[in-house]
Amino acid sequence: MSKLLSTATVATIGLSCKAFINLGLCSMSVHGLQNLLKALESAERKDGRGIVTVSNHISTLDDPLTWGVMPARTYLHSRMTRWSLGASDIMFTNPVFSAFFRNGQVLETFRGKGIYQPAVDSAIEKLSHGQWVHLFGEGKVRQPDTYSVEASGAKLIRFKWGVGRILMETPRAPTIIPMWITGFENLMPEGRKTPYKYFPRLGAQLSVTFGDPIPPQDIVTALQRDSPVSKTLTDRGTGPLEASHGMNLGTEHEKRLIRIKVTNLVQRAVEALGKQVSGNMLGKQP
Repeated sequence: MSKLLSTATVATIGLSCKAFINLGLCSMSVHGLQNLLKALESAERKDGRGIVTVSNHISTLDDPLTWGVMPARTYLHSRMTRWSLGASDIMFTNPVFSAFFRNGQVLETFRGKGIYQPAVDSAIEKLSHGQWVHLFGEGKVRQPDTYSVEASGAKLIRFKWGVGRILMETPRAPTIIPMWITGFENLMPEGRKTPYKYFPRLGAQLSVTFGDPIPPQDIVTALQRDSPVSKTLTDRGTGPLEASHGMNLGTEHEKRLIRIKVTNLVQRAVEALGKQVSGNMLGKQP
């Protein structure tokens, strides 16, 4: 019964989002979707290679509306549907909401409880069985007009280090696909008063871009720079990144350094994709 309810919930939400997009109430452009579909349909998933997508977060409608770009057939299969991490104080505030989001493949996450909490453990467990987990690295909605600016251009706020833990403690290295979304902040802008904040604005121009998977060797290279465990990264395993999975990576301090390096690399990949799509300022208005 639980699996049936989950399938029904996911299919209903997915088809509703696809209908909203196709009705012309907003415009949607999609790029690189084949990168995700190729990973989802890969034979390696049967051997436990999961998929992680990581994107910027600019609207309360980013999830689930983003997934309205997926083929309709994917809504009928849990392995073709993302798992995501959702804030307990927003999504799990009563029994009805809790049941809805759990059936919608959302893992209840508690703000301030750090990277060692059940939601992060569950994400690792899902990935170890070849599932797909989506992460909003910033951990909260951050709209373009609030991005900080450095000499190199606009920057996202620091990604949560739980990203690094999930990626490094999954038994088999997952496929990591950066994403960039635009326009959702115009569809559902932050800061509006009640009741307007509950209704999307029509006519927004949206885009979803799926980048190329991050090469595993890029992560190994990043870890080898001044890493206290660099030698172990190439001593074992069947591939360059597998060497760092499922083994003792040293002290907690050393693990923390590894998580930081991996998280920073993923953030740079998402920002680089964002600059390709939205320019050096990541869509921030001067």
